[in-house]
Amino acid sequence: MTHDEQSNFPAQPSPLTRRSALRLLALTGAGLFVGTGQSQAFFDFLSSYSASPETLRSLGLPLDWSRALGPQLPGYAAFLQKMNLRNVTVRQLIEPHTHVHGSVHNTLPPRAMWPNIKSTLKVVDSLSSRLNMPVKEVISLYRSPAYNARCPGAKSSSYHMRNNAMDVVYACPPGKVAAMARAMRATGLYKGGVGRYANFAHVDTRGNNADW
Repeated sequence: MTHDEQSNFPAQPSPLTRRSALRLLALTGAGLFVGTGQSQAFFDFLSSYSASPETLRSLGLPLDWSRALGPQLPGYAAFLQKMNLRNVTVRQLIEPHTHVHGSVHNTLPPRAMWPNIKSTLKVVDSLSSRLNMPVKEVISLYRSPAYNARCPGAKSSSYHMRNNAMDVVYACPPGKVAAMARAMRATGLYKGGVGRYANFAHVDTRGNNADW
């Protein structure tokens, strides 16, 4: 429709805004597809539609990450943002999912695994506060099974594949990071694994203690 053809209508959209239209579509889609495998595809479509350049920029995420990671990126980024972490950014948490080993690209975790990372992120955020420094870099969070198989030294039972582990770098020696993580664990704040490596430390909240 041309501009002249629109001249008899209001210049601004009606009260059915883009946001309310999306909400209506979501409710309609949920009603149509509830209980079927098509519902997930419908909501992924809506996530993709809402992944505007403005949305990604507001979260500090490059636009090409949306193409690499798919339609669930805005939803997972929003999930992480709602945790209100003080010492690590959403961008730092998303970036490891864009990594590639050989021809194998990492991915975002399946939606059912999203909550698994919350306890580990809370521990790391508290760890940062105790170290009095923010996270410098996140080496690894979730690893898809195919990607994990390409990571040198990664175990086939790695908690990274459960979205429950984090490899993290601070502006201090990894030994200091691991020692603080173990000291926190000793007070009963969490149960999990702590690993010290040459350039980073590993933290997970598997539910039982392990050290290496």
